[in-house]
Amino acid sequence: MFDETFWNNRYAGDEYVYGTEPNSFLVEHSHLLAGPVLSLSEGEGRNGVFLATRGLDVLGVDISMVALEKAKALAQSRGVTIKTALADLATYTPEENHFGSVVSIFAHLPSAVRQRLYPLIERSLKPGGTIILESYSDKQLSRDTGGPKDADLLMTVDKIRREFPNLEPVLLREVERDITEGGAHSGLGFVIQFIGRKKG
Repeated sequence: MFDETFWNNRYAGDEYVYGTEPNSFLVEHSHLLAGPVLSLSEGEGRNGVFLATRGLDVLGVDISMVALEKAKALAQSRGVTIKTALADLATYTPEENHFGSVVSIFAHLPSAVRQRLYPLIERSLKPGGTIILESYSDKQLSRDTGGPKDADLLMTVDKIRREFPNLEPVLLREVERDITEGGAHSGLGFVIQFIGRKKG
């Protein structure tokens, strides 16, 4: 598991590692989201800031203070604000029955962390709340276009079904798509895309 020091070093430069434009899967389905929005592993703010420009209240959680400072700067440059919380998702507990939506974009977590966190994510959603998740799939191991080189951190359709048992899948698929997000995500990649809804 990459730690706070790793991510602070990764985000230390002036450039935005994953760019400043939002994830395209999130953009495509952002009309499904209601606030407040919890954004996991928000990083340098590209997704949270986009959602704020859509009028949503956003809480971006990340382990890197360096990234969150850049997220606040990006928000200011776009004329919006987002809330941030410095936290390790291995120990983070979101407020219960509070969020209209949860966003998890390339938040690659070890299975032990997911088994603790994902039930808490389900509980944090209000009835009818939505999660939008995109993650590299285990097929991405053979690619050098992005994503971790550890199968435990990568997702499959079956893992999603097992780990979010109380959410109704609106969309769940594995696809290969072109991803251009800064220098770190660039080229064709295999991803898992999931939209789940908490039953009302």
